[in-house]
Amino acid sequence: MDGGRCVVGEASEPWPVLVERCFHALDHDRLEFHDSTGRCTVASAGAAAVGLGVCVLAAPEIVVGAVVVTGVVVVGFAIKEALDAYELRRSRPEVGPAAETRPVPETMPAPREPSPKQRPKPEPKGPDFPPVGPIETSERERRRRCEPIPVRHLGGNHLHNQCADKIPNNSFPGRDVFVNGKNFDALQLATRTLWEVKTDNFDTYTADLKDIVVRSQMPKMQHERELARACGFDFKVGVRSATHKVALLKQDRTLNVVVMEWC
Repeated sequence: MDGGRCVVGEASEPWPVLVERCFHALDHDRLEFHDSTGRCTVASAGAAAVGLGVCVLAAPEIVVGAVVVTGVVVVGFAIKEALDAYELRRSRPEVGPAAETRPVPETMPAPREPSPKQRPKPEPKGPDFPPVGPIETSERERRRRCEPIPVRHLGGNHLHNQCADKIPNNSFPGRDVFVNGKNFDALQLATRTLWEVKTDNFDTYTADLKDIVVRSQMPKMQHERELARACGFDFKVGVRSATHKVALLKQDRTLNVVVMEWC
């Protein structure tokens, strides 16, 4: 809102301090904050919840999908990279060549020869990014796969998209959500629930066609449920017909099926 003056004035401060002091300068009508890591006190809220915004932005690492600007996902890693580049530029005029060295911990092995195509990335300094302890590669990969990323709806089925968008407390209406390699139709962040929507005119089908449809849908739904559970999400299936719900539950009574009254 201030043309970046606050950020420029506080650029020498650690990242959490900068966020706290300049939070007031954000356009809160255009920003939403989503706690993808579950570490903040509120699961999901608008930008009016200042505490959540500071919690998300001041985290040691900024995650994809944490900041949403008018429907466009701002990738947190790009923000960090820009800050690193600024820090590198800022330090060059003030530090002579002899002092312009980056300390390497004694426990680290000798670095390999960098590729000419790779751009050097300065390491975080001081308290800007507090250490969070070692993270196993598999755990880091799991977190990356499980970060919910809003994406465009697949296909052009207007009815399907409309039913998904109107799911109560849908955190990203107008979008699918990409989690663990799969586009889900909706996500309720407050309850960490992913949705798959089916808009079949099930009551008009013949008995044989109903059986074929249910048997073809069931393995996919069970697979999607496992993908959601692997990332700590619940999973629900939305259908338009009570008959469709009954038919699905006959195949798997553990499936959470909801008749979409709004659809």
